[in-house]
Amino acid sequence: MKSPVTVSIGGHRYTLRSDEDERLVREMAAHVDKRLRDLQKQTRAADTQSLAVLTALQITEELWRERRRHSDLKKQVRDKGRALLQFIEREGRV
Repeated sequence: MKSPVTVSIGGHRYTLRSDEDERLVREMAAHVDKRLRDLQKQTRAADTQSLAVLTALQITEELWRERRRHSDLKKQVRDKGRALLQFIEREGRV
């Protein structure tokens, strides 16, 4: 059941509805708020919309990097599993 959670991001209050735990929703909002504020300090930009877009792009870049890392890790596990299975079959233990 979607529960409303009120959070603050970039000085604006938002009421979000999520199936996630309220604590997790607040943690995610705090993460976005921190990234937005950090970017604001770095760029000295005052335009909230530009900051929001740049923050979204940075978080998306981070997400895609993690997805690639996850995909690479899955491939490594799959390759090692195949190599192990081939070794066991070669040794006649299966």
